[in-house]
Amino acid sequence: MGAVAAAIRDLGFTVTGSDENVYPPMSTFLDGKGIRICKGYRAENLPAEIDLVVIGNAIIRGNPEVEAVLSRRLLYRSLPETLKDFFLREKQNIVVTGTHGKTTTTSLLAWIFRTANEDPSFLIGGIAKNLGQGAAFTNSKYFIVEGDEYDTAFFDKRSKFLHYLPECLVINNVEFDHADIFESLEGIKTSFRHLVNIVPGNGRIFINADDPACVEVTQKAFAPISSVGFASSATHPIGAVHYHPDGSQFEIFGAVFETPLIGEFNVRNAAMAAAVARNYGFTFDAIKQALAGFRGVARRQEIRGEANGIKLIDDFGHHPTAIRETLFALRHRYPGKKIWAIFEPRSNTSRRAVFQSTLPDALRLADGVILARVARIDQLPPHDRLDPHKVIETIEKSGIPAFYEPRVDDIVTRVKPLARPGDIIVVFSNGGFEGIHDKLLAGLAAA
Repeated sequence: MGAVAAAIRDLGFTVTGSDENVYPPMSTFLDGKGIRICKGYRAENLPAEIDLVVIGNAIIRGNPEVEAVLSRRLLYRSLPETLKDFFLREKQNIVVTGTHGKTTTTSLLAWIFRTANEDPSFLIGGIAKNLGQGAAFTNSKYFIVEGDEYDTAFFDKRSKFLHYLPECLVINNVEFDHADIFESLEGIKTSFRHLVNIVPGNGRIFINADDPACVEVTQKAFAPISSVGFASSATHPIGAVHYHPDGSQFEIFGAVFETPLIGEFNVRNAAMAAAVARNYGFTFDAIKQALAGFRGVARRQEIRGEANGIKLIDDFGHHPTAIRETLFALRHRYPGKKIWAIFEPRSNTSRRAVFQSTLPDALRLADGVILARVARIDQLPPHDRLDPHKVIETIEKSGIPAFYEPRVDDIVTRVKPLARPGDIIVVFSNGGFEGIHDKLLAGLAAA
């Protein structure tokens, strides 16, 4: 929502908005664009004269502004409808989907296109450091979109990506997530099958060759399929992978590529972006230059600071698979260093018991773990809640120090005597986590 608001503002429109909580990096980004954001929802936040109200998918009936929109008979759209109706028609749309890696892969593709002297429109669920913002609407024939399987709006329960008119579709992986929307993995697969079914026959689908679910959901595709991965069945196999503290090296199409990104997931993301770029005729030199110069995405293994010789890393990971892969990547980047993982169960899935067994398996790849309280736990029935105490007990049985500290101040107090110069602390959260990063850095500096 914030990225699109900024892109529409860049086109010369006046844009305002409301949200319950606004936090960096998006809050500072929107402020820099001159977009006024009201904290909290009130009918009076809506201007007297307004052309379009874009309603985010977190908004429900009973919201004061939604009720005002309906009462005043204002024109309203969901975010995906807004994109489809006003920006995506007649474009060559590249839609990047999957449970993990969407933001990184979409950012890589947009940066490759720019490096190759294209100026594509793009929409990304994060802020790529090379691009400076999460969305841009240009005159290019190309539009690169991060496609999310989450539902569209309170009035449209289809997955958002079904609105995006894909000419080229990327499916990075298909795993269970969004337990508040989908009852099972099969429900997610069904949504992906619907998406596959709207790719035109003259389009193309790129899938992860290492994920059987990607193969499964594309079995009845009308568009041709290319697969990227380490499997021998891949049409575009990845080989000769080498990890080092400054990044990763891999081979695809018989050419060697370097990227500052670390870990198997990121190598596959980069290889996928390279394969799609080759499909659009970009040269190896342009792709190599872009991958080597990619500086990452905010909140993806992002160094937030260092205090008393201890590095603090911010990561958006909230799914066990993403947490596991990030910890693997940090092992490669910081060999021999002690890694502390701090996790806030905040997403609609991580708050639930569905990850009760897989979450400890992911977190115990760290050398020490601190678990925060489960966000909004009172909104869930008791049988559906993640039990943080059981998570800690399971991790402790592996011989790894693990602690449950409900409040941020308690976490800082716990970390201060444990962390030593040279250690790495990674904070996993898909929210603001009550400003924990600044509080940790201040506490460590005073230790």
